[in-house]
Amino acid sequence: MTARLNVNIDHVATVRQARRAPEPSLVAAAMICEQAGADGITVHLRGDRRHIQDADLYVLRQSLTTYLNLEMAATQEMLKIALDVKPDAVSLVAETPHELTTEGGLNVRDNLETVRDAVNHLREGGIIPSLFIDPDARQIEAAHEVGAEQIELCTAEYAESTLGARAVHGEGAERAAHELQRLRESATLATQYGLRVAAGHGLTYRNVGSLAAINEITEFNIGHNIIARAVLTGLYEAVREMREAIRARG
Repeated sequence: MTARLNVNIDHVATVRQARRAPEPSLVAAAMICEQAGADGITVHLRGDRRHIQDADLYVLRQSLTTYLNLEMAATQEMLKIALDVKPDAVSLVAETPHELTTEGGLNVRDNLETVRDAVNHLREGGIIPSLFIDPDARQIEAAHEVGAEQIELCTAEYAESTLGARAVHGEGAERAAHELQRLRESATLATQYGLRVAAGHGLTYRNVGSLAAINEITEFNIGHNIIARAVLTGLYEAVREMREAIRARG
């Protein structure tokens, strides 16, 4: 079974917000992604609203014909918005004010009560609660403990190890193999706990195939690489190419 692909369109909004202009349209981008074979759309509503805005969520919720996955911090402000918008899923992530992008997984183990409270509210609202975590057994166990339905494994370390010449020579290749094994073992453990498994962060056309070969991973959330490719090829073609890279499965 081929894993689902949710396309993260945050950076379409980044271009728009650079000029505070009405274009490019997030809805138009989402429609193209769906037409090209995306199974869903992912957006991250950050505390500083650097790209996605609150109003975007409502328009996307009304417009999408597939699946809306909202990434957000586990704060009361964000929970209130999520419960009003009612995306299909919410991925709770770690977030700090000055990071360029998400820097790692949510530490569920050290924030059990906060995360459990957020998960419970999402469940009560009919929203799938997912936790973006590092491939670590303690975090997976904690995700199960707080009642999450899904985890998204942070693939940052794996993705970093596959960049450039480091991917095929010496220590880089060894590190990539090590990180791939961590992700494989984590996906297996999560499945044993009854959790659905997604993966994302830093994934590209070049490195996604090895992860797509892990049967336990049923969903990918990929954004920057697709949008960067779309600048050169167009969004439809960029999404279609990522779908094919996932289907190739290594």
